[in-house]
Amino acid sequence: MKRSCAISSAMLLTAVLFSGCASNSSPPVSYDGLQLVPDTKFATVYLKPDTNLKQYQQVMVDKCEVSFRKNWLRDQNSERINLTNRVTQKDVDRIKAALGESCQQHFRDELAKDPNYTLVDNLTNGADTLLLRPAIINLDINAPDLRSAGMTRTYTTSSGEMTLALELIDGTTNDVQARVIDRARDMDDGYLSWSNSVTNKAEADRILRRWAKELREGLDKVRNF
Repeated sequence: MKRSCAISSAMLLTAVLFSGCASNSSPPVSYDGLQLVPDTKFATVYLKPDTNLKQYQQVMVDKCEVSFRKNWLRDQNSERINLTNRVTQKDVDRIKAALGESCQQHFRDELAKDPNYTLVDNLTNGADTLLLRPAIINLDINAPDLRSAGMTRTYTTSSGEMTLALELIDGTTNDVQARVIDRARDMDDGYLSWSNSVTNKAEADRILRRWAKELREGLDKVRNF
């Protein structure tokens, strides 16, 4: 039996943005009236009915907010007997700032590739501007690299995981046109390896590049439909 979908023709046009093969069991309508698009590359994609992303001539990438999973700091320190090796709020703030800047930059870099999108830093011409507002939520780093005295090595089988929560917003009305949720985690291969700032950043960059590339490919499809 064929699956029915109450997506309008304009919404179907925009659905090309996230065409792919993934599936999910999210509610068909979001809390703010956006409709679920089935079979997408990202885990979950919602679109505003009758939206048309082709109308936007400029793109602004907002700052990326970052938040750790609940009780991450407490859990990290629960097994650290040495007080000089505890994770502090300063460490948390440093990691959040670095990851947020990297997230924003990856999206900007991808959109700046030829043929480039017109990137702007403000909403002066909001009617033609699509605002991308990314956020990293539920960040879980198994072995954060701390700037503490002494030589300490931590070995893990996985770097951790994080979830992208991205909204595409009209620059004038501030209405959400689309929402993307996608969880990504470093594969646990069962082998212990040294985890440090270099390996953690490399894994985060790999995930961010994938997210940015998939979004860019989707926007290209909409523009060239």
